[in-house]
Amino acid sequence: MKFNFFKRKTETTTNFAGATAYTLTPEMELYSAVVTAGLNDNFYEKTDTRIARIQELMLKNKPEYVARLAIYARNEMYMRSVPMVLAVEMAKINSGNGLVAKTVNGVVKRADEITELLAYYQLANKREGVKKLNKLSNQVQKGLGDAFNRFDEYQFGKYKRDAEIKLRDALFLVHPRAKDEAQQVLFNKIATNELAVPYTWETELSALGQLKYKNGEEKKLALKAKWEELVDSGKIGYMATMRNLRNIIEAGVSVNTMCKVCEFLGNKKAVMQAKQLPFRFLAAYRELKQLRSPYATMAMNSLEDAITASVDNMKGFGYNTRVLIACDVSGSMQKAISAKSSIMMFDIGLVLGMLMQSKCKVVVTGMFGDKWKIINMPNKGVLANVDEYYKREGEVGYATNGHKVIDDLIKRNVHMDKVMLFTDCQLWDNKFGGASLQASWVAYKRIVPTAKLYLFDLAGYGNTPINIERNDVHLIAGWSDKVFDVLAAIENGEDALARINEIELN
Repeated sequence: MKFNFFKRKTETTTNFAGATAYTLTPEMELYSAVVTAGLNDNFYEKTDTRIARIQELMLKNKPEYVARLAIYARNEMYMRSVPMVLAVEMAKINSGNGLVAKTVNGVVKRADEITELLAYYQLANKREGVKKLNKLSNQVQKGLGDAFNRFDEYQFGKYKRDAEIKLRDALFLVHPRAKDEAQQVLFNKIATNELAVPYTWETELSALGQLKYKNGEEKKLALKAKWEELVDSGKIGYMATMRNLRNIIEAGVSVNTMCKVCEFLGNKKAVMQAKQLPFRFLAAYRELKQLRSPYATMAMNSLEDAITASVDNMKGFGYNTRVLIACDVSGSMQKAISAKSSIMMFDIGLVLGMLMQSKCKVVVTGMFGDKWKIINMPNKGVLANVDEYYKREGEVGYATNGHKVIDDLIKRNVHMDKVMLFTDCQLWDNKFGGASLQASWVAYKRIVPTAKLYLFDLAGYGNTPINIERNDVHLIAGWSDKVFDVLAAIENGEDALARINEIELN
């Protein structure tokens, strides 16, 4: 079964660059809008506009599809905020069948997400003040009640936050039914603010900061000893270790400790359990490049091992398949994904492009803006390859002339089996000569009838530069390496939504 709920003739529209574009089905548009939503302002679209569009699209889709998409975005695409948006918004338009409760329970994976979901519920329903949340949707309440029973004291303590909606508030709002006596004891501790202080890097460093020292050298030695203790404890999670790499190194830990850190980061099992978005490795890698420590190279190598391990099971293409990978580095792609991040949209495209390149035997890679430029890289060193592209992005200009990728193949009469564009899909012709990806692809198909085009949509603006209802053009969206599972599904004859269709609602 495929999610072809609405059969209709594809309509043309105008994209943000002013060029002709093609509309998507409601299923595809909601999918692309959700899995590319960092819920921060994009180049062409503000956060409020994206949420409003998601709300509108939800009404055009079946509730079961929306529920599966929310769970897919949380569990497969490693997103946190937008799945909560879907779950809360569903409560406004669906009731009586338990679907919202299943969705809420399916997207809450950390103890702090209970309060975060309530915070969005408060915002979405214009309930100012915690007291006005006392009338929760029954299904939201049931879903959160089920979630409460999944966490232990350490998890509740670890994510206890001094926010407007506190864990204690959530307990009184949700009234979860304890699964056993031990769970009831835990709920009582939450109610009386008697949760044990957990052993985490945050609590340990906070306690260390409260101590008084004779001088700066004593404080430095204490910090070094604490980081060594934390690493030895095994209580620092993968994400925390990666984010604190610079702090650990600058604390001057021993070689033995640093080896443990690097071994942990590069460990395949740890990588797979951590479920990190690929660009997280890039952010950590760039932090290390600024250091003068002899440990920097060790740590950078471990991050290369980690990102390689993260796609160890990813299917690539062998010697019989020629692949072209083109990364969009135009001006609209040079927008940070959040106010606190140095990672830009085109960084995400470069990381995904280099991951794909690492799995292909016969491959050409390059970037496009005003023009298209081939810059081939070795298959090894994904993060190093990304940074090499990063240094050279100005060489192609800042327009979005994606058609030039195909025009170059036509001009040189080069046969490619797979052409992959990592882009925000807002392509145009900055010379106003009427060129387009659609026209160029039609022309190329006359030369290579079996070629296929894959658009990896990194922005989710709701339109494409080419009609994806052609059986040789496919749209895949998202920032996770799981987009390559979607690619594999397409190669097996399914559509881009097949992965979502596999989600069980229970």
